[in-house]
Amino acid sequence: MTNLSATTAVGPAAGARSGARRRSPAARGRLPVLVLFLPPALLLFTIFVIMPMGEAAWYSLYRWDGYGLPDQFVGLRNFEVLFKNSAFLTALRNNFLIIVVSLLLQIPLAVWLATMLAIRIRGVVVFRLIFFLPYVLADVAAGLIWRFVYDGDYGLFAAIAGFLGTETPYVLADKDLAIYAVLGVIVWKYFGFHMMLFIAGLQSLDKSILEAAEIDGATGWQKFRYVTLPLLGSTLRLSVFFAVVGSLQLFDMIMPLTGGGPFNSTQTMVTFLYNFGVTRMQVGLGSAVGVVLFMICVTLAFSYKRIFMRHD
Repeated sequence: MTNLSATTAVGPAAGARSGARRRSPAARGRLPVLVLFLPPALLLFTIFVIMPMGEAAWYSLYRWDGYGLPDQFVGLRNFEVLFKNSAFLTALRNNFLIIVVSLLLQIPLAVWLATMLAIRIRGVVVFRLIFFLPYVLADVAAGLIWRFVYDGDYGLFAAIAGFLGTETPYVLADKDLAIYAVLGVIVWKYFGFHMMLFIAGLQSLDKSILEAAEIDGATGWQKFRYVTLPLLGSTLRLSVFFAVVGSLQLFDMIMPLTGGGPFNSTQTMVTFLYNFGVTRMQVGLGSAVGVVLFMICVTLAFSYKRIFMRHD
């Protein structure tokens, strides 16, 4: 009895030690790879990411025009000025509005088109290409194209108004309408990206589950609502994440389209940083905008991942 119990107690421990010995060559094989590739990656990440973020946080505590070394310490004064600036508050509102439109219009449109274009029939690839083409187009080029389309003198809107015999609308010159014109361009530009994500997700679904729902008598809407949409959960969560983060960083398309005008009505946080921080040489104020934008993005990204994507 004593020998048997000793053997039983020692056996698992000996097996664990032998397993560790079996795994040790692989661990030793990964060590040179880590030593060779990890330090350069950490060095580049520190130089191009960590250090600029630290410098931005430091500059945000100074009133500085970019020349020489910052020496006029103002503490949190830049942040106080920032949140009292009506143009920055408009930029915050616009970013929130872009997120709402992306979630309520852009992603549902992408899902609807993906369900029609996920089937494998002749000619469907052409339609996928047509809808995805705006996303391939450079943001600056898209902004310039739509600026011409909205032009009230020589653009497409002017031609349509002349054909109908109505007064030409100057959409981009109207501070109440300009932001809605920008939102339309954003939906047109980026819905194709989300559509391709959903097409990939739909094509990876188990067809037997959908066939079983049809056999049980589910209608098209019931099959989509109770089978397809839950199975697309991980793709939907990823699409929402991209839409939110991309909406906070919108810049390239707005600058050639409206430049943040008229009367700062189409500013976003990034365009505000450029227009008020870079072009006006208020580096401290611009750095404060960068810090606020960084904190919002990091908080949203980590919170979203922890709450909604923890199982993906």
